[in-house]
Amino acid sequence: MLLNLLVGIPVMVLCLVMQALFVAFSLRPYVRYVRGGRVPASPWRLTLLLSAVMLVMLLGNFVQMAIWGLLFRGLGEFDSFATALYHSGVNFATLGYGDIVMTEKWRLLGPLEAANGILMFGVSTAVMTATLTDIIKHHFDRGRPD
Repeated sequence: MLLNLLVGIPVMVLCLVMQALFVAFSLRPYVRYVRGGRVPASPWRLTLLLSAVMLVMLLGNFVQMAIWGLLFRGLGEFDSFATALYHSGVNFATLGYGDIVMTEKWRLLGPLEAANGILMFGVSTAVMTATLTDIIKHHFDRGRPD
């Protein structure tokens, strides 16, 4: 159990740092764009802006799944990266299919990744919600008479 924690916790910390980078990567350009007075009035431009933020956050989650998959592959748990990535995705998204299981030695890494995944999806949801709320606020402020 201690070995699982010693291996899993640094990967969780790496994923937290990765998520913070993806948040910064998606929000910094967004804030520059919106604060520069370029809030799109067109529904299509608004959709593109929100989609860009969502895609960057989703990419961040996929990268983290790949990191966990590489760990599983590196530990010799799976013969192929594709299988390790599939198992990682099931853990990260907290699906819990159970069709592929790890050996008893490394089994605790699954719940650690699930805890990591649910936290990271929560951060992604918060970023997307904040972006949408900000755009709605700007549209209401724009429509208000001075």
